[in-house]
Amino acid sequence: MVEKSADILMPGPGESALVGRGGTAPATADTERELAGILADVVHVDHVAAESHFFDDLGANSLVMAQFCARVRKRPDLPSVSMKDIYRNPTVRSLAAALVQAAPSPVGAPDPAVPGSPAGPVPPARTTPASTTRYVLCGTAQLLIFLGYSFVIGMATVRAYEWVAAGSGIAGIYLRSLVFGGAGFITLCAFPVAAKWILVGRWRPGEFPLWSAAYLRFWLVKSLLHANPMVLFVGNPLYVMYLRALGARIGKDVTILSRSVPVCTDLLTIGAGTVIRKDSFFLCYRAHAGRIQTGRITLGRDVFLGEKTVLDIDTSMGDGAQLGHASALYRGQHVPAGERRHGSPAQPTTVDYVRVEPARCGTLRRAGFALTALLQLFLLYLPFAVGGLYMLFAQVPALRTRLDSGTALSTVPKFVTDTLLVSSVLFFGTAVLGLVVLFTVPRLLSLAIEPDRVYPLYGFHYALHRVVAGMTNIKFFTWLCGDSSYIVPYLRGLGYDLSRVEQTGSNFGTEVQHETPFLVSVGSGTMVADGLSVVNADFSSTSFRVSRASIGPQNFLGNNIAFPAGARTGDNCLLATKVMVPLDGELRQGVGLLGSPCFEIPRSVERDTRFDHLRTGDALRRSLTAKNRYNLRSMTLFLLLRWVHAALLTALALASVDLYGALGPVVIAGYLALTLGFTALYWVLVERAVASFRALSPRLCSIYDPYFWWHERLWKVPDEWLEVFNGTPFKSLVWRLLGVRIGRRVFDDGCYITERTLTTIGDDCTLNVGSKVQCHSQEDGTFKSDRTTLGADCTIGVGAHVHYGVTVGDEAVLAPDSFLMKGEEVPAQAEWGGNPAAPTAS
Repeated sequence: MVEKSADILMPGPGESALVGRGGTAPATADTERELAGILADVVHVDHVAAESHFFDDLGANSLVMAQFCARVRKRPDLPSVSMKDIYRNPTVRSLAAALVQAAPSPVGAPDPAVPGSPAGPVPPARTTPASTTRYVLCGTAQLLIFLGYSFVIGMATVRAYEWVAAGSGIAGIYLRSLVFGGAGFITLCAFPVAAKWILVGRWRPGEFPLWSAAYLRFWLVKSLLHANPMVLFVGNPLYVMYLRALGARIGKDVTILSRSVPVCTDLLTIGAGTVIRKDSFFLCYRAHAGRIQTGRITLGRDVFLGEKTVLDIDTSMGDGAQLGHASALYRGQHVPAGERRHGSPAQPTTVDYVRVEPARCGTLRRAGFALTALLQLFLLYLPFAVGGLYMLFAQVPALRTRLDSGTALSTVPKFVTDTLLVSSVLFFGTAVLGLVVLFTVPRLLSLAIEPDRVYPLYGFHYALHRVVAGMTNIKFFTWLCGDSSYIVPYLRGLGYDLSRVEQTGSNFGTEVQHETPFLVSVGSGTMVADGLSVVNADFSSTSFRVSRASIGPQNFLGNNIAFPAGARTGDNCLLATKVMVPLDGELRQGVGLLGSPCFEIPRSVERDTRFDHLRTGDALRRSLTAKNRYNLRSMTLFLLLRWVHAALLTALALASVDLYGALGPVVIAGYLALTLGFTALYWVLVERAVASFRALSPRLCSIYDPYFWWHERLWKVPDEWLEVFNGTPFKSLVWRLLGVRIGRRVFDDGCYITERTLTTIGDDCTLNVGSKVQCHSQEDGTFKSDRTTLGADCTIGVGAHVHYGVTVGDEAVLAPDSFLMKGEEVPAQAEWGGNPAAPTAS
């Protein structure tokens, strides 16, 4: 793949990945001698030969070499070195020669080889940290707003129930349900639009401090948009119309498939015919060094944004430009008209990411699809949802009798019996019925969609494809079966081609998604970590096509990978976390791939193969049998814990209904707030109990070690509810309860932390949406974990990924969509970016 950089972060094959230090580099022999001495200290040997291969001869691995890089960077008399330099020059002699030959670049100078490259990163605006008083006042205001919103929703629900119940006969109940459901939907959609125009007016480029009055208005608008039911219409022309109502300038025939809702919509311009794939971020804001910064994102006509892309503020793309999968534009970057970019940060490529021919798809077809969706919603889904809720209360004795006044809490035995009965029927009945539907309905619908055939958007086949994708990507069952042998029969039941898969007990994680499960093939012996997205559908502004995506045998896929159909990877490949899977060039086999754009690394090193004897023969059979039993107990445990949670919420609901006759609508309104608070405390207690109320410790072990099975059990604790607390002081409070060592006034806009008790976060840190701190790694049959520390006032960009064993100094900045590899040490006040991350120009 083309690997010439659009910035100094990611150079070409023969260049250093870093900016050289000022002055003249030392002679090659001197550099060679100094590097050899530092490496000998790191690997604990007396002498390192200049021609010794870092991985093959010395048995080093990426963690060891990251420590080596950190020590070199602390020496002002030596050139800087990155992990990309290490992989490209795997001996002391070749590394020294490459570093000496790398000419220093003028500070902040743009790359003349690439038109439209940024003039360098914008230096962070260091500000005085927000006061604790302002932090507390903002959190208090957010809590009061939430309580007020819950009260209004509760009151409206009560009044609606009473009005629907006054209807006579099936027809009367249907009509009243239709009226209330339609009115409620319109209100929920219109209220965020009105709130935005009243509270903010038009968004403008600028910045404001966190926890201020301006931030409170920003958070309220953002929260209303995220809770908006129009998000369900992503991929529908109605969603584009809704963004226009919020102030976005969007041309005709635009297709948006990402559920990441842009907040500062007045700063968003999208030209006609543009396609934005799912899991892309184009928010028009970012949190940076204690402030919210807003900026424009401008996309011309017929632009293509691939899956898992990030557009920072103040970025633009000309007409017909493309940005490939797993790529990012940093602040100030521009893609000229007709050009193609990929990588993080983006750089030129010849790959054409629009891989499907256009089809006839006019305005009439789009309008008809939107109108049909509205008619289905108003005439079918909403009336049956509202009417079904009424019928549930009217026909189930345990609920009907409690609506009468004077029955407060009835008798304890009756109350407990009703709670267990209602919760069991709803929870287990829904699970069993859902599994049956998942294994039958999508399979029947998919028969109407032929592989590799081009269909127009917004027609019958497109509607069927959306139904299949929506149903088969339900997260409950992958959560339940993932990280165990039982995920294989589940995915096979969905439609995956896994007929030759070798059971390892960890073939897939708990997060797997696809466009269609019926065109996914996985080879024998392949293992997949979490966050795999199989991109087996291609889209243009007028058409779509589904194609088979094939993952070869004996592969290992790390976290957060978009794997497209037509990927140029074959047998025995290691695809590292956040790698951009290549779509051109020779077929890669027997190698590892790292970075965006990707480059080759060793498939494995000595430390990663030390447990291979446990993966074959009798040892594997014994270990796999024991792991299966343990995983089955974990699945049963968490299924029961989920049911207990549902039963307790049912008990709370029945108690609220019991008290309705005496206290009126207030108790129903309070139920919404109590549900959130109880859910948070319940799962916090569950997670700490599973961990035996003690902190994790760094580990290196086999996936067949019982410790790893116990660690997997921690990953199953549900945490979807955490998103409700994003952007509030309560998110830090929850993290602290879960075991994170977190400082004061931390701003968390949607960061995810996998190992809470291995993570330390300093005061006044800024964590952006989509970022992740992952204190573990699994490669083939080896599991590794270590601590990660973020110093005070750090900024972690949108979609950035921080690995284990990492230390980030105070006031350091990690750019959006970056991958900070294991073992890296980021100095205080440094600015890093890229995949893999390295120091940027300053």
